Amino acid sequence: MAKKKVAFYTLGCKVNQYESAVLARLFTERGYEVAEFAPGADVYVINTCAVTRTAERKSRQAIRRAVRFEPGAVIAVTGCYAQLFPGEVMKIPGVGVVTGTLGRAGLIDLVEKRAKNGTGPLNAVKTFGSREVFEELPCPPLPGRTRAYVKIQDGCESFCTYCLVPYARGPLRSRQPAKVLEEVQFLAAAGYKEIVLTGIHTSAYGRDLGGGVDLAGLLERVARVLPSPVRVRLSSLEPHEITPRLVEVLASSPLFCRHLHVPLQSGDDGVLRRMGRSYTALEYARTVGLLRQKLPGLGLTTDVMVGFPGEGDEQYANTYRFVGEMAFSRLHVFKYSPRPGTPAAAFPEQLPEDVKEERSERLLALGEKLAYAFAAAHLGKEVEVLAEEKTGEGYYAGFTDNYLRAVFSCGVDVRGEIVRICVEEALGDYVRGKMVF
Repeated sequence: MAKKKVAFYTLGCKVNQYESAVLARLFTERGYEVAEFAPGADVYVINTCAVTRTAERKSRQAIRRAVRFEPGAVIAVTGCYAQLFPGEVMKIPGVGVVTGTLGRAGLIDLVEKRAKNGTGPLNAVKTFGSREVFEELPCPPLPGRTRAYVKIQDGCESFCTYCLVPYARGPLRSRQPAKVLEEVQFLAAAGYKEIVLTGIHTSAYGRDLGGGVDLAGLLERVARVLPSPVRVRLSSLEPHEITPRLVEVLASSPLFCRHLHVPLQSGDDGVLRRMGRSYTALEYARTVGLLRQKLPGLGLTTDVMVGFPGEGDEQYANTYRFVGEMAFSRLHVFKYSPRPGTPAAAFPEQLPEDVKEERSERLLALGEKLAYAFAAAHLGKEVEVLAEEKTGEGYYAGFTDNYLRAVFSCGVDVRGEIVRICVEEALGDYVRGKMVF
């Protein structure tokens, strides 16, 4: 008998990608075959996002596309948008199962119950309790991949005035260190050359565990158990939580990638206060100075939000100037999107869309210049690249440890290996070179 097919569509962050991989493994262990998100599947799982209105709209579009693919299939909707707005999801014709960001392991049972009974949509969204713990799910190695993600933390309690994530993800829950170490060792033994430690509020790792457990301590333990040449990359870290000890740990071993994503959001102190961010521009700059002192060649990426309520020309100019001074290697620019239920949605001085668009375009152009400058700084240098894909006959592409994309020529198949190349050309936000034997 042919296996049933399940197809996934994932929106949003690296955590969502990790969780979709976990769900894919759970389905395969129950006898399903993972298929492309296209007509022909028996089950469609849409892992949604709600960080912006655009993300919500894309989530709804993906759900409706799955319904059109196979009207008789079971459509299962999970993730942040489903957690926050299950009623909206259930109103979409064709939806069979709605579950949020808790109890993912039970999704297959819900899907099979829906397939058997054929009743209306099943709403299985759970509410968060004050004593939630990290939900352990099976490690999801994927054949053919060179980079693996390890989720070490979930939840957020920052409650920035523009953000719905604390409501969608619940309180801080850190994974036990022993479980993290077990998974990274398993992945290294499986052949992965890069492991990304990720979470919703990664730099708050351990805060809920007590006993002095924190991110720096976890990284020290990871460094002791992982072999060379496996490398470890961190996902987003909040600037005010990057401690001198954490920086020392990152600088203590070549295992740790010289790349950090440190959200800025705004370079204006008044805007930062209204956002509910816990740092000033000067404090951010001091953190960056320490990082660059201890981690030469650091690739520093960031998020910047434009058009926050009350952001005047002067405040925007402060952000534009500050971004240039920080010389980020890559810039992610977001236009402020009012989220129902957040304080900022009710703030006065909401900005029109054309102002947000113009400011976004200017910052994106600046980001392109900064990315090129970062790439050009590597001309003539030898760098190590994790070869991830073949891009043409005799050409491969991947990322350096400081998150610079590199395309290089090589006469042998080196996918999945860390190789040394000489950079010969800078092209926008990436470089081109040749392998050094």
